[in-house]
Amino acid sequence: MGFASAQPILRFVAMNLLSIQSHVAYGHVGNSAAVFALQRLGCEVWPVHTVAFSNHTGYGAWKGRAFDASEIGEVVDGIADRGVLGRCDGVLSGYMGSVATGEAILAAVGKVKAANATVSYCCDPVIGNRDRGVFVTSGIADFIRARAVPAAGLVTPNHFELDRIAERETKSFAAVLSAIESVRAAGPRTVLVTSVRTSETPDAALDIIASDPTGRYRVRTPRLAVAANGAGDLFAALFFFHYLRGRDLAAALGTATSSVYGVLRATLAQSASEIALIAAQEELVNPSTRFTPVAL
Repeated sequence: MGFASAQPILRFVAMNLLSIQSHVAYGHVGNSAAVFALQRLGCEVWPVHTVAFSNHTGYGAWKGRAFDASEIGEVVDGIADRGVLGRCDGVLSGYMGSVATGEAILAAVGKVKAANATVSYCCDPVIGNRDRGVFVTSGIADFIRARAVPAAGLVTPNHFELDRIAERETKSFAAVLSAIESVRAAGPRTVLVTSVRTSETPDAALDIIASDPTGRYRVRTPRLAVAANGAGDLFAALFFFHYLRGRDLAAALGTATSSVYGVLRATLAQSASEIALIAAQEELVNPSTRFTPVAL
């Protein structure tokens, strides 16, 4: 599969990221996955929650509430009042919940960019997945495709979401690459696609593909039979951090993939219903298995 024994590779790097995502009390999705992972890597995180739920909605029942879009803006304005937006290195967004929330996220990105023109915006375009189909409300997928993706410097869809954004079905490896470049043409400099399964991908494997102006790379990992709610949120956060940290596409892809795979392997070993983020936190800084990206 193209992997080797891990070596200690990471040093803490001062970075400030604004993360606008959902929050759950139980489990690890949205900010409940991204914040700890980024902090474990030494990153300062300014979390802004779009919802506060008891648990992931995939359980079928939950308690809590979604925040009004105006409340998201108020929190960001409060951060701006501290005079620190100019020190923000990047903005990360995930599950939006409503078009109004999406507009509030883009307004927040605009405020940060007004304070720091070099800031990067990473949009994790949460729309759905292969198993559940589209699970966001009406209008969200269109908003992501027409407004959020063109505004982003990086986007991190899964294979299912890539097809929704590119408005085509991609069954072959060549078709996936073509769809990635069509998304890049819409605005983002960098595209990461997770959970890729094409006609050329072995049944027991998954492909992860990344593309930016410097090149295109693929990592192939064993496919683990494990519940992975939050794995995409974790992947987006880790890839964004490592990409900003080194501006090296292959290195960011390899490190993020290795860490997520290690966390998921630990989750499988524990037969856990939520990703074993805390128990397997060493995987974030020193992955036990290192995957080597292949240039395409």
